[in-house]
Amino acid sequence: MTAVAVAAVGETADAVLARLIDTRFSCRAYLPQPVSRAMLERLFTLARRTPSWCNTQPWQVSLVSGAALAQLGAALFAAAAAGEPARPDFAFPPGYAGVYRDRRKVCGVQLYRALDIGRDEPDRAREQSLENFRFFGAPHAAFITTDAALGVYGLLDCGFYAMSLLLAAAAIGIDSIAQAALASYPDVVRTQLGLGAGRHVVCGISLGYGDHEHRINGYRTERAAPDESVAFVG
Repeated sequence: MTAVAVAAVGETADAVLARLIDTRFSCRAYLPQPVSRAMLERLFTLARRTPSWCNTQPWQVSLVSGAALAQLGAALFAAAAAGEPARPDFAFPPGYAGVYRDRRKVCGVQLYRALDIGRDEPDRAREQSLENFRFFGAPHAAFITTDAALGVYGLLDCGFYAMSLLLAAAAIGIDSIAQAALASYPDVVRTQLGLGAGRHVVCGISLGYGDHEHRINGYRTERAAPDESVAFVG
């Protein structure tokens, strides 16, 4: 169980939230131990209170485990390893510029540094990228989809729901990572999970108990100060 799971005696609600937000991280190496059905049900019960436009609750989740996860992962890995171009339902950014490029570069450099992957080792960098499609060894992956007809606002509501899942997971001692990469080949996901064409894939979230001895899980990203993104008007 992660360190964030148990609240200190007398800890205020805002202190609990701050600790969850500050200590939650994107886990990139997992132990094979599955999460119990009771814990998983608790996770989704917590996340269901996520707000949405007119309470439409557009998210649907396919929680994939065991042989089904292995089969889906193999299909996704095969597509990515073969160099098939990504065909996400929601277009990935065509590029990054300015501060967004800078932040992305720092993130990548820190990640590869944590694994001792040098600039002259593109093959190792690609191997690490492909680990997305092995769910970083996690025993569960939650695929979040929305109704295509709801457009960008269905997508936005699903983003809220994904954040609820990530924080709820941290609160009950489950590690996680949200992965846009798992939305790269939505037709594969729909075929493997028996989803209709009208369900658009938003992202996947790998879930489990992190291997906290693995050096990749010591890697942390930085965050901009509030005054870089917030303007007080009036």
